[in-house]
Amino acid sequence: MSMMEIIELMKQRRSVRSYTDEAVSDEVLDTILETATYAPTGGGKQSPVIVAVKDRETRDLISRLNAKVMGGDTDPFYGAPVIVIVLADGTRGSYVEDGSGVLNYIMLAAKACGVDSVWVAREKEMFDSEEGKALLKKWGLPDSLRGVGAAALGYHAGEEPEAAPRKEDYIIKI
Repeated sequence: MSMMEIIELMKQRRSVRSYTDEAVSDEVLDTILETATYAPTGGGKQSPVIVAVKDRETRDLISRLNAKVMGGDTDPFYGAPVIVIVLADGTRGSYVEDGSGVLNYIMLAAKACGVDSVWVAREKEMFDSEEGKALLKKWGLPDSLRGVGAAALGYHAGEEPEAAPRKEDYIIKI
């Protein structure tokens, strides 16, 4: 892939908010997840942990917990068949930045693999709750992990969204 192809891919990635139930293959998901492990982290400490959820029951539980934080009951993951949760070591001062970098790599790698995505927030509140702490324990993860965000992964239903125009004062050169 040339530099220009990578830049175009970055410009073409969109947040998709309507998914088919078509599964993301294990091979493609593994490529996306492995790529995300190369995201930069503070001091190179690799504080994030990536939890890929394909199991329908667990996926629906995560959706309900996220919706509960919003005070609603609609699926915040828009029906996507895969949810990728990014947690990071809350004792690290850069845990939010570390996890955010991983989420960006997940979404860009997904786009490169022909998979659609959207970043979903509220994982901090979810995994700070008793229910979230219970999930960490069930998964054998330390309770020092803090939720950073999640990405819904799948294939868009309907038309792919178009980019909004960029605002005029987005870039300031000094």
